[in-house]
Amino acid sequence: MRRLLDPEGRRALETALRSLSLLAFDFDGTLAAIVERPDDARVTRAVSERLARLTRLRPVAIVTGRSVADVGPRLGFEPQFVVGSHGAEDPGWAYGLDVSCLDGLRTHLAAQFDELDALGIRVEDKLYSLALHYRLAPDPGQALARIEALLAGLDPKLRSFGGKCVVNVVLAGAPDKGDAVVSLVRRTGCASVVFVGDDLNDEAVFARASPNWVTVRVGRDGPRSRAGFFLDSHAEVEALLDVMLDQLRAC
Repeated sequence: MRRLLDPEGRRALETALRSLSLLAFDFDGTLAAIVERPDDARVTRAVSERLARLTRLRPVAIVTGRSVADVGPRLGFEPQFVVGSHGAEDPGWAYGLDVSCLDGLRTHLAAQFDELDALGIRVEDKLYSLALHYRLAPDPGQALARIEALLAGLDPKLRSFGGKCVVNVVLAGAPDKGDAVVSLVRRTGCASVVFVGDDLNDEAVFARASPNWVTVRVGRDGPRSRAGFFLDSHAEVEALLDVMLDQLRAC
């Protein structure tokens, strides 16, 4: 990966923005800082004001692991598109998905509530997926081992994947973030994409990217990431938005 805010990255960004481009962003760890309690996550006013200006210049999408209902009030602006639950909660797909296969796991996890609570594991139900958070666990290794044990022998209609102090369980046949962004490109007729994300579920977008897309990973903690560029940290997102606004005004 190359640093996006270096001259080479800025040139790639400028080239992408000259055409009608979809500007798509993950939420946690990208637009909002990672916090100990997911319920506390918000986009800062400075970032939301810049994103609001971008919506007047290009289509803006939020593609997140959170549900649409959950993430909306946390943004501070209204993007043209919001896709939730790692890509599953997309109007083009969601109504055709059978979420009942999650019911057995819901019941199983509910029966373990006291143990999970003692280990610092919080279960978040997003309808189309479940998230088992362990950021607050006194012993993260022990918490993760227990989560993995609970998910052993998972229903083949489901799949799980990790993230930053979280394990997600989603419908095996549901679209992922890569599918969601490709669908948005078709709907908008955009010629290019700028996508910014920070976690494992964002790799689905990086892997699907066309050569003219600009894909950006927030942080250097993914040496095997397929993103084309990186930002050093979430703190650089505001600077990236300023660069994008400056370049779009010059187009």
